[in-house]
Amino acid sequence: MSETATTPAAESSTAPKTGGSGNEIRYLTPISIETKKDKYDRFKKYGIKYIDYKDADYLLRLVNEQGKILPRRLTGTSQKYQKRVAQAVKRSRHLALMPYVADMLK
Repeated sequence: MSETATTPAAESSTAPKTGGSGNEIRYLTPISIETKKDKYDRFKKYGIKYIDYKDADYLLRLVNEQGKILPRRLTGTSQKYQKRVAQAVKRSRHLALMPYVADMLK
């Protein structure tokens, strides 16, 4: 038996240690550093005054995959136009131009 057996103590000495001041901190996901886009009101920017409830393709951009209306904090829409978007989506749903609930709509 000329082979040498490794002990658990010997294996742990070769493995990198997680503690200590000389080691780097590693994260599972990279840290996002100021990658936030500027929000803007698309309706004010493009001069849209009336949101057409019959234009379902445009309204689909303002809802998520489940069919829920996206909130203002994500879209950057002003309160005035967010109310108009909500009303247009509700009218479009009522006339069956858009679904109320959908699985993976987009």
